[in-house]
Amino acid sequence: MGISADLHAIGRPMLDAQLAHPTVRGIAAGDLPEAVFRSWLEQDYLYLLDYVRVFSRLAWQAPDAHLGDLVDLAHSTWHDELDLHRSLSAGFGADLDGAVKGPACAAYTSFLLESAADYGEGLAALYPCMWGYSTLGRILAADPPAEPRYKAWVDTYADPAFAALSARIAVMIDEAAPDPARARELFVRGMEHELAFWDVP
Repeated sequence: MGISADLHAIGRPMLDAQLAHPTVRGIAAGDLPEAVFRSWLEQDYLYLLDYVRVFSRLAWQAPDAHLGDLVDLAHSTWHDELDLHRSLSAGFGADLDGAVKGPACAAYTSFLLESAADYGEGLAALYPCMWGYSTLGRILAADPPAEPRYKAWVDTYADPAFAALSARIAVMIDEAAPDPARARELFVRGMEHELAFWDVP
């Protein structure tokens, strides 16, 4: 079993905890209070700006076979995910430019940027976000919310193209072959940050 398959097995119970979280349940039902989603949207926007920086830091270290993938991931994050946030911001009254990182966002982005100092470890640390959101999107899309703004969020992460990017990261982790114990440690920490991130202000 490759490292990524091991991470999936470890991560599934932690993903179930995200599915049970009130914020995720509210998105799934389409009845999450607007103030909660507005706060999450602002924090996630700031998170994604640093996520692009993480991909860029890893791209500088990447083997030639992975370089294009990391450029594609940075491009997808900047143009697809951040564009989603920008398009949703007006409808929720979000102030993306004026937002300030809360503790959960600051802790998570610091963890990712520090982990990206090592190529294989950086991939393992960022994988919870890619794999988690792709899996959440696929699960929630089976019974999508009727509320169009929340459905747009679900559709973005249920997109097969996003799933393909997540699957590519799994292959890259296996090829980078970080120390398995260290990869598991970083992946678990990333999953813990993912769960904490749903506890929006």
